[in-house]
Amino acid sequence: MAAREYGQYSGVTQALELVGERWAMLIVRDLLVGPRRYGELAAGLPRIPSNILAARLKELQAAGVIRRAPHSRVIVYELTPYGRELEPVVLALGAWGFKAMGDPREMQIITPDSMTMDLRTAFRPQVAASLPATAYVARFGPAELLIRVDGSALDVTRGDAEVDLAFAAGTGIHRLISGELAPDHAIATGVVTVLRGRGELLGRFASTFHLAA
Repeated sequence: MAAREYGQYSGVTQALELVGERWAMLIVRDLLVGPRRYGELAAGLPRIPSNILAARLKELQAAGVIRRAPHSRVIVYELTPYGRELEPVVLALGAWGFKAMGDPREMQIITPDSMTMDLRTAFRPQVAASLPATAYVARFGPAELLIRVDGSALDVTRGDAEVDLAFAAGTGIHRLISGELAPDHAIATGVVTVLRGRGELLGRFASTFHLAA
């Protein structure tokens, strides 16, 4: 850790010394969705070298941010209570970064965990509280997210079910969430494909999940 010290006595510098290394906050982001096996973390961060993933996990454990724990006969990594305190930080970083996203670069992908946290970031409970309870399935490549909104409560899990609206989208979904693209135009241009259910509910989705770019 000495090589990464900034030489300042400050809360910000201490935080950066603990979680400021490359990939560290993305590991934290994915573990905020839920405990993950080593292979699941690697699959969710496809460009991370295996030696770097192992090093970051070791460093985050030493810092008390994550821990190894048995789960259904396998060992998983999970956040400690101290690590879970990073959730508002991650959500705030996501909202701040969203303003500078622009169009996706070649080979950029959406992962289930990254989209789950983006949905948490964009969720507007004060808007959802005034709308009827609604369930969505969002398909991003081979992954499907089951999104349930009931009042000001949001639940996002993986999987499929009977829902009010099921749709498929790629990285262009950020144009809908930013308000750059109207829901009906998103469908007309193929940015969003309605798989089943009531397509007009995409407008409710866009109202419930919104981040200004």
